[in-house]
Order: sequence, then structure tokens, then C-alpha cells
Amino acid sequence: AADKINLIPQDFFAELCEQIIQHLNHKIPGVNTAELCQRIQTSGIEINVGDLAKIANIISFLFSTAARNSLSTEELVATLGNAVSVLPKHAVQVIRHVWNEQGTSISVSEDARNMATVGQFVDIKWKLGVAMSSDTCRSLKYPYVTVTLKVADPSGQITDKSFEMTIPQFKNFFKQFKEMAAVLETV
Repeated sequence: AADKINLIPQDFFAELCEQIIQHLNHKIPGVNTAELCQRIQTSGIEINVGDLAKIANIISFLFSTAARNSLSTEELVATLGNAVSVLPKHAVQVIRHVWNEQGTSISVSEDARNMATVGQFVDIKWKLGVAMSSDTCRSLKYPYVTVTLKVADPSGQITDKSFEMTIPQFKNFFKQFKEMAAVLETV
């Protein structure tokens, strides 16, 4: 991972670290590595989203472990001492700076740890479509609904989950959401 960290410019690495801190503080649902990766690639750096996600997981683990152990900035940098020869100097400087500025704000309550085992909803998009024909049927005229859920997994990686439903399936889906809303009104 260190060789991949070396590819990331300091400003993008700092943004990644700050997003991870915000995620650990429950201020944002996750780190959008796909969007950040696209911006890094646009700047001319060749890195794939999988490698960036691995780096985000490593930094997230580093910050959450440091918070759980109440490490000071110096203790964190000393703990990284073995890795300093492997990690690029700019990465260690960014980690030191971000931890010094925002590290103490990370809350590691038991509730937050338990909640971290479940993904978090970020956004939903839908569209109505009609299948006009296929290679086996000339005239389908079959309506369907495509739903895309944007979800942050427990590590904070944001992913899209898409699925299609027939109109009867969508009506059942909608009915269940109305039932959830009605129950929430009673709380």
C-alpha cells in the first residue's frame, strides 16, 4: 500500500485523511473513494479505486486504533516509526497534521462501535423504464422500475447497489415504505 500512497499527491491524501476523520466522527456517512479516485486520475495520476479503497481502510484502521488507544500525535507518529521508512514522508506529515488537528475529536463510544457493523444509507435514485422488445419477443411494452441505493459500508466505502422491479414488486416495495413511515409517526 505504501507504494500506492506514494502516488497520491499530498493535497488529495490530506483530503482522504480528513474525510476518514469526518466519517469516524459520524459527520459524513462514508468516504467516496470512487469520486476521489476519479479526481486523482483526472490530475494525471494512475491509481484504481480498489487500491484507493485499501488505502482508505488502512488509514481508517490507523485513526480508529489510535483513537481507541487515546494516542497523542507524538505517540501515533512514534507508532508509525517502523513504517516511516516505508511510508512516504508527505504521508506521515499529513497523518501527523490531520491527527494533531482533528484526531482527539474521534468518538469511540460502544454504541458507535456496535453501529459500525451495519451499512448506512446515503442516497436513493430511481427511474421508470419500459422494455420495448427483445430478441425473443417483438413487442414487450413491459414497464419496470430501476432503483439505485447509495450505501456506505461499515468501513465507510460508498457503493451503489442497483436492482430492477416489476410494477407489482414496486407497489409492494412502496407499501412497505408507507408502513414504515406510519410506524415512525407513532414513535
